[in-house]
Amino acid sequence: MNSRTFGRLGWEVSEIGFGAWALGGGWGPQDDKDSLAALHAALDLGCNFIDTALAYGDGRSERVIAQALPDRVGQRIYIATKIPPAPGPWPPTPHDRIEDRYPAAYLRQKVEESLRNLRVERLDLLQLHTWTRAWNRNPSALATLRELQSEGKIEGIGLSTPEHDQNAFNDLMRGGWLDAVQIIYNIFEQEPAAELLPLAREHGVGVIVRVVFDEGALTGKFNKDTAFDEDDFRRNYFAGDRLGRTVQRVEKIRATVADREPDLATTALKFALKSPAVSTVIAGMRNADQAARNCAVSGQPPMTDALESGLRQHSWLRGFWYGGK
Repeated sequence: MNSRTFGRLGWEVSEIGFGAWALGGGWGPQDDKDSLAALHAALDLGCNFIDTALAYGDGRSERVIAQALPDRVGQRIYIATKIPPAPGPWPPTPHDRIEDRYPAAYLRQKVEESLRNLRVERLDLLQLHTWTRAWNRNPSALATLRELQSEGKIEGIGLSTPEHDQNAFNDLMRGGWLDAVQIIYNIFEQEPAAELLPLAREHGVGVIVRVVFDEGALTGKFNKDTAFDEDDFRRNYFAGDRLGRTVQRVEKIRATVADREPDLATTALKFALKSPAVSTVIAGMRNADQAARNCAVSGQPPMTDALESGLRQHSWLRGFWYGGK
């Protein structure tokens, strides 16, 4: 497993990280035994960065991770977790008050909850799970996190981008507020390459890439008739004709790749890793086999410049995706 430096925090993290959303549910049935097997398989292969969130199964994902840690004594594992905003629209609207969605007492309560779930004394990286750029002028929640940082409760401070706005906190990076950002960056969503990624590198901000497979579509395993379980959030994500339109675009990507990479999942991971600003790519891993296949990509030759250039034509501006066509 290759490693990369995680911004100004200076951590040496595995370039393939463990995305732990599914460990808490939301992606169809998930057995904790499979989750633990996936975690141990990834950690055995050199993965040392895990991303989770308090909202993943109301802490279930954090608690499953905590079960795996006692068996990894001596192995430095970095765990990033996230605090959701107080109840309200997701993502927050420009009219929401940061004092209502991320009040100081609430943030402190949630940090203590994550500490208990993970059974640790300090959180490596604490991220706010979503945001609106309307708060950039007065990011009081980040000031609270700085207090928690000075108290030794957390080491690093990060934000996770709202789904529709990958440049929501570029100004906060310029202002030195953030140690890390978590962004959507994949073959379809290429907007971060324009400004966010160069800014992060310039200001020493660690970059966590999520949704590298576009919720599974960019692995090439879906067709227009693929059905999702009732408790799988992708029933809504790919609702209506979204799945069919996505599959058509994935097939065009497959034609561009041809035989230059082993498969589309490998292609998706290598595309995200191509940027030197990216610190780690968190791939979802629900079982040991997925963990082995994702982690193995790190040991392969990087994507060629020619293929990366060819894949840029598949950028897909989906500004209206979440509202329909």
